[in-house]
Amino acid sequence: MSALKQGTAILATVLLSALVAVGCGGSDDDKGSGGGKTGDTSKVKTSDDAPKGDITMCMGKDTGGVHKPALAKFNDENPGANATLVELPESADEQRTQLVQRLKAKSKECDVLALDVVWTAEFAAQGWLADASDIVADREDEFIASTLDTVRYDGKEWAVPFNSNAGFLYYRTDQVDEVPATWQDAYAQGKAGDGLVYQGSRYEGLTVHFLELLYARGGDVLNEDGTKSTADSDETREVLQFMVDGIKDGSVPRSVLTMKEEEARRAFENGSATFMRNWPYAYTLGQEAPAIKGKFDVTAFPKFEGGESASVLGGYNLAVSEYSDNPSGAAAAINFLTGEEQQITYMKAATPSVLTSVYSDASVEKALPFAANLLSAIEQGRSRPVSPVYPQISEAISTNVYEALSGDASVDEAVTKMQSDIEKALATF
Repeated sequence: MSALKQGTAILATVLLSALVAVGCGGSDDDKGSGGGKTGDTSKVKTSDDAPKGDITMCMGKDTGGVHKPALAKFNDENPGANATLVELPESADEQRTQLVQRLKAKSKECDVLALDVVWTAEFAAQGWLADASDIVADREDEFIASTLDTVRYDGKEWAVPFNSNAGFLYYRTDQVDEVPATWQDAYAQGKAGDGLVYQGSRYEGLTVHFLELLYARGGDVLNEDGTKSTADSDETREVLQFMVDGIKDGSVPRSVLTMKEEEARRAFENGSATFMRNWPYAYTLGQEAPAIKGKFDVTAFPKFEGGESASVLGGYNLAVSEYSDNPSGAAAAINFLTGEEQQITYMKAATPSVLTSVYSDASVEKALPFAANLLSAIEQGRSRPVSPVYPQISEAISTNVYEALSGDASVDEAVTKMQSDIEKALATF
């Protein structure tokens, strides 16, 4: 297998796993349970001493085969340490369930926890994470600023950014003469061509895309401290009406209501769409699709008229368990895995880095020709609503947006219900 094809295969595998995590906000089975309050947790610090002892990292299945070699290298460089990997299921929901079970039982098995970015606030609020503010403070300038927002809750940093992800706007270069400057331009060009597809099914992917547009318009669904819903706003109505009108006038095919990431990718790859909103994993897979090979490109998301550009971040953070018997060793392992050398290795294996410097590394630019576009997408990225009850908030968004898109509710009805559902979710914690 050629190096290029090998890289393509790795990229597709790893980023497909990443997008599955992005599409799963977790269930709400464990709301308001266990763990105590964040103020009761310890603070973990880095140490000048060499790490020692057993260090166990618990994370989803190592589908790309990149994490075990990384920990083996950490052990080689730190002979007194023995870092090992406990692989959880590939499904993000199952990962979360197994971590919650361990943490409710105050299990000491996991020293380092790999957390989907939308779980971090919830786990911190339950008192399950050690305060990682000192670890972050020592290296804050190294990280892409937007990724740090995913580790913050209640005025502290509870984890360290590990990998990231952000969506692209894909477009057919044989159909598009000028890259759209706004989403309105993209919809207009889509209407004149073969349309624009995105993740419109009733699930987390629809929440993400709606937030991409809402953030770009200047709206939000929570106030600054996450205590109140702000979903009932002019911005929310404008964005939702824009999406509804797009389906009505043919800019977006009605079939988008059945699409998740893979359905949208297949529609774009078979030549049925001019534009597609999707994650970076689809780039290399598209290069192997006969109908569009050499006929498409990607760009960071355009602006929304009257607003700016915005994307919504995916990815994972690394946290130290409050119940770890080796927090200093866990901190050392986290710093190693998020250091520049290891992040370059991850990036070339197609796990998007959280460090700004990695994207200008020559070997990364050669391996991933869209690296600069990916950095731009992550830099303009924002967290999904930071809240211990995020799963319920996400359900409130996707359900009501879908009701409006499908014609089962008016825009006003959907926005009013979204506001009410989010307020009910906030009241449960």
